[in-house]
Amino acid sequence: MNKPINFMAGPQCPIPISDYPHILLAHGGGGRLTQMLIERMFVPAFANTTLETLHDGALLPINGARVAFSTDSFVISPRVFPGGDIGSLAVHGTVNDLAMCGAQPLALAAGFILEEGLPMEELWRYVQSMQHAASNVGVPIVTGDTKVVDRGKGDGIYINTTGIGLIPAGIHVAPTRAQPGDLILVSGAIAVHGIAIMSVREGLMFETTLASDSAPLHELVAQALAVGGEHVHVLRDPTRGGVASTLNEIAQAANLGLRLDEAKIPVWDDVRGACEILGLDPLYVANEGKCLVIVARQAAEAVLAALQAHPLGREAALIGEVVADHPGRVVLRTRIGGQRIVDMLTGEQLPRIC
Repeated sequence: MNKPINFMAGPQCPIPISDYPHILLAHGGGGRLTQMLIERMFVPAFANTTLETLHDGALLPINGARVAFSTDSFVISPRVFPGGDIGSLAVHGTVNDLAMCGAQPLALAAGFILEEGLPMEELWRYVQSMQHAASNVGVPIVTGDTKVVDRGKGDGIYINTTGIGLIPAGIHVAPTRAQPGDLILVSGAIAVHGIAIMSVREGLMFETTLASDSAPLHELVAQALAVGGEHVHVLRDPTRGGVASTLNEIAQAANLGLRLDEAKIPVWDDVRGACEILGLDPLYVANEGKCLVIVARQAAEAVLAALQAHPLGREAALIGEVVADHPGRVVLRTRIGGQRIVDMLTGEQLPRIC
């Protein structure tokens, strides 16, 4: 007689259940718990060589071409914020993930999770915002899906966007390509998006309106790649978890150290002041319109100039270097001349910021 199948048997859950028996907000914060969830649960379960690179998107060879394929979901609160809304953010976020693979976007798909009771006029605003953002990028939204959940079972609207893009010949960017001696560039002032969101939530007032930096980065990246080419080794957009968590991911993937100079990291005075009021470190605050570029030393000056020549990169700066020392760690030289380790974000510093 056949024995009944026990669907609960098999490999045990790799996440320490005794420590985290339930999902926490911090599992979505882009820091250490997010990394744990991805690397110990999702990667082993879906194991394949493409996934294991842990890039901003998958790189797929198709008929002699290299295609970048990426997906992202947006749950931001509030849904409308200075400088954008959930619709434009959904387009920019996936376009930027493709750009961080070195790709030019070709097409997007959109999935909508709608809560019963969402005003139709509000939905129309986000649809129009997505179309406007996609049109500005020059990328069509070619397919999608819609689901509706019961009233009280969602938060108005969540949006998923998936995109494909084409990687030009000769462009190879990945965290593992970082090398000792490479220099680290950032395309502009950091922590603007996260503080713009928090200013709305907390009612903070600034001398000028602080707007999110949400923007499509594909043209900025293309400009940098045009002069840097194969010397551009790594591209990343420091969204959830900010610059600190993103650089920790790169350091661990490359098994190299990263050294930053705090005095060279651009932070607006309003943003720095808001961070002090809220008890936040700008290095861990999310960005939606900035990128990190790790480039060979001999090409760094030209790539920096290319970034600064673009409207979205006028404040681009050289902020550090890749070193063989302290592999897997990020070390910051402080303004007063000391040093401190910049670790990966452990908790959830700013929930629902993208």
